[in-house]
Amino acid sequence: MILGNICTRRCKFCSVPTGTPLSVDWIEPDRLAESVRVMGVKHCVITSVDRDDLEDLGSGLWVAAIRRVKEVNPATTMEVLIPDFQGRRELVQRIIDGKPEVISHNLETVERLSRQIRSKARYHISLEVLRYIADSGITAKSGIMLGLGETEPEVLTTMDDLLKAGVKVMTIGQYLQPTLTHMPVVEYIQPAQFEMYYRAGIEKGFTIVESSPLVRSSYHAEKHIL
Repeated sequence: MILGNICTRRCKFCSVPTGTPLSVDWIEPDRLAESVRVMGVKHCVITSVDRDDLEDLGSGLWVAAIRRVKEVNPATTMEVLIPDFQGRRELVQRIIDGKPEVISHNLETVERLSRQIRSKARYHISLEVLRYIADSGITAKSGIMLGLGETEPEVLTTMDDLLKAGVKVMTIGQYLQPTLTHMPVVEYIQPAQFEMYYRAGIEKGFTIVESSPLVRSSYHAEKHIL
């Protein structure tokens, strides 16, 4: 995770601290690239906090991080799990221009619950970001959590929305409440239901669906390069 560990948003599912972030550390891309090299990472997944405090929303550091990791580790493939950049296409384009193999942006939940658990991100803005990524030709990926009170028809509709946006890879996992102050778990979804969503997703047209209780957005990420 880059751009510090303090987020400018307060989503009800996430335990990352909210507050005023520190200044951007422009040495971070060098340290990140060196860490990937030392660990011999073959596939690197990079994500970040939201930086709504910055004029470029953190996209400049993102670009530097992608570029530096590739320079130092030319054989390492990459997935970037990005924020919505407030839907600003020119900032998303900067990520696309870095040419990571996969660009991921999570919807997190179904449309009805989106405003309840996501402090600033909006369902349709996220879909437009994903559509813009998919239209570039880079693999677009997204994920949702179950157990927040969604219904089966809502999950299937969310799949349809993602497919219409051009998303090829979808992850589905069980939401777990990080602290007592976060959104409570409404339901623990049975493995058979996850399997049903996997089959439905493949039948609908996703190339890859990862669906089980412990799946997170980086689960089997190295297999998501299409």
